[in-house]
Amino acid sequence: MAHVDQKIEGMYEEVLRRNPGETEFHQAVLEVLESLGPVVTKHPKFLERKIIQRICEPERQIIFRVPWMDDKGEVQINRGFRVEFSSALGPYKGGLRFHPSVYLGIIKFLGFEQCFKNSLTGLPIGGGKGGSDFDPKGKSDDEVMRFCQSFMTELYRHIGEHTDVPAGDIGVGGREIGYMFGQYKRITNRYEPGVLTGKGLTWGGSLVRTEATGYGATFFVNEMLKARKDSFDGKTCLVSGSGNVAIYTIEKIHQLGGKCVACSDSNGVIYDEKGLDLDLIKQIKEVERRRISDYVKIHKHAKYIAGGNIWEIPCQVAMPSATQNEINGKDAATLVKNGCIAVGEGANMPTTPEGVKVFLEAKIAYGPGKAANAGGVATSALEMQQNAGRDSWTFEYTEKKLEDIMINIHQNCFETADEYGAPGNYVLGANICGFIKIANAMVAHGLI
Repeated sequence: MAHVDQKIEGMYEEVLRRNPGETEFHQAVLEVLESLGPVVTKHPKFLERKIIQRICEPERQIIFRVPWMDDKGEVQINRGFRVEFSSALGPYKGGLRFHPSVYLGIIKFLGFEQCFKNSLTGLPIGGGKGGSDFDPKGKSDDEVMRFCQSFMTELYRHIGEHTDVPAGDIGVGGREIGYMFGQYKRITNRYEPGVLTGKGLTWGGSLVRTEATGYGATFFVNEMLKARKDSFDGKTCLVSGSGNVAIYTIEKIHQLGGKCVACSDSNGVIYDEKGLDLDLIKQIKEVERRRISDYVKIHKHAKYIAGGNIWEIPCQVAMPSATQNEINGKDAATLVKNGCIAVGEGANMPTTPEGVKVFLEAKIAYGPGKAANAGGVATSALEMQQNAGRDSWTFEYTEKKLEDIMINIHQNCFETADEYGAPGNYVLGANICGFIKIANAMVAHGLI
């Protein structure tokens, strides 16, 4: 607690007391509160109006049962969540995660992060998150469909284009969004494309949405490098994960002149010193839905390290794109020692507080998730714009809008860090910049 301003310390203790056992949520709140001391000194009205206490308490938390039938005719029961955190800037917006690790603390941490991330995009969207402890891995399409239909049978009453607009996250891609949208349409008798984002291109989806989080994170790192008179050109890069975010991070790194040599999945790490064959990774992961270890069957020179740690491979740019807390203090120290100069978080909170401390003390370019991976939700908001206007934009036009948003986020974080006496500290810049916009909206709306 040494880093939290005394005026705020009691607020964090209250969060711990009111939300027992939700360790990821505690971590996300503490990481933001550590940045807010100078803000409440400069803007005492935020303390008077109890803005911080209000922002740490979700506006609404929905937990529900999801019964469904598997292919053997057996009834299965999962738990569903939607945490509508803040509507100060617009309708709640944030993904749905289907993964066995999901419980209320994970959804609250993601929803809390989402509020600040959405604020940073400059677009009129609030923050929320949802999901279930259902695991789509190993399930048939029919089982996934039955689960999604049951999940939406409860969720539909809480969402809408002016209320709450969910999207995908881990375990929720185009297939799952399609099944949920179909059920929403069936129940409500309304074709309302603005109610979900990440839709298929033929029925209201947006070009670049698939690529957005990975592209956006890479654009952000590119801006951090530019601020240091550097670029991706010739840099050796690591990208953890091999899902949607990781794949399109690798793609954009290669387009910007970098060389990505390793990626991973939950079983192990692929290391290809010649540079990853992205077409093969796409074939394995997106088309065939197989494990990344199959890469070495085609490229015999590459290495597969079962249960390996990707952060032990030397690199200049690291982009964690798998899941929360995947880089600990030791990993961060290894990266710095091996010559890493930039880290851009494609995943949400992938670095532990000890790891963040190592990066900040080493003064490398460190882009926290709420800034670096905001491209996904930014493009979701662009999808909402297209749906509202019954319009469809080209890939190039949408990608340019995404790039402009990421450049703007970088500039705002960079300038805010400077203004508050911590030049180059993107953690402080992102937290303060995101918070102030929400706080001012909450003051304007009165006590609600």
